[in-house]
Amino acid sequence: MKPQWPIVLFSILSLLATAARAAPLPTGFVYLSQVDPSIVQELRYTGFHNFIGRPIKGYAAGAGCIVTRAAAQALKAVQDELRPLALSLKVYDCYRPQQAVNDFVAWSKQPDDQKMKTEFYPRVNKAEVFQRGYIAEKSGHSRGSTLDLTLVPLPVPPQELYHPGQKLVACYKPYYLRFPDNSINMGSGYDCLDEVAHVDYQGLTPQARNNRALLSQHMMKHGFKSYSKEWWHFTLAKEPYPQTYFNFPVTPDLQPSHPPEHH
Repeated sequence: MKPQWPIVLFSILSLLATAARAAPLPTGFVYLSQVDPSIVQELRYTGFHNFIGRPIKGYAAGAGCIVTRAAAQALKAVQDELRPLALSLKVYDCYRPQQAVNDFVAWSKQPDDQKMKTEFYPRVNKAEVFQRGYIAEKSGHSRGSTLDLTLVPLPVPPQELYHPGQKLVACYKPYYLRFPDNSINMGSGYDCLDEVAHVDYQGLTPQARNNRALLSQHMMKHGFKSYSKEWWHFTLAKEPYPQTYFNFPVTPDLQPSHPPEHH
């Protein structure tokens, strides 16, 4: 009887992939879903809908949100308070390996690569992203206690998928014109490299201003601090690794998140 080599090879590769996915995280880190599977996840850097327009180095396909256990527990406390308000957190990025930050830096030095400019940095010269504080050679995300997140209503609306090459709309445009993110109106899209994303931007509608304030109030109440140039960016004030920049990859989570239901 001939050996079924394709089947055997597929089985071996599957076992290797599972083993890689199940590799333990460094001490003090967890998949967010292990602490609160109800927090919605849409990790933008695993796909094409981000300011570079491709998956970022260090993020595996289907990767899950990884954070320090301290940050995850604080996020759970926020989520528990939001649920009675018919709201949920949604994370766009969590722990970010240094190799991903290096990928950002390399991209910033390629002046001809501007395929996502129309949406993510329409009013910013790409050469100024360092000067304006949108990209740095070291990121708090790499310490494991910094999150990019927003608020979504409950029940969670479907999230439209982005297809590479589709028409882009500036991230500062009104809510109903921008790419249809399923979050509530925060005044700009995520990763909008523009002054409209600054926490103290004065040109917001009252609704967007109130929504940002709601997110900030709940995050700060549970020990997070904000970043003045990005309304979505929060760091645990008492982060456990304030001087350590990690570089392990962001891998798939064996326990997928479960969006909360509202009754």
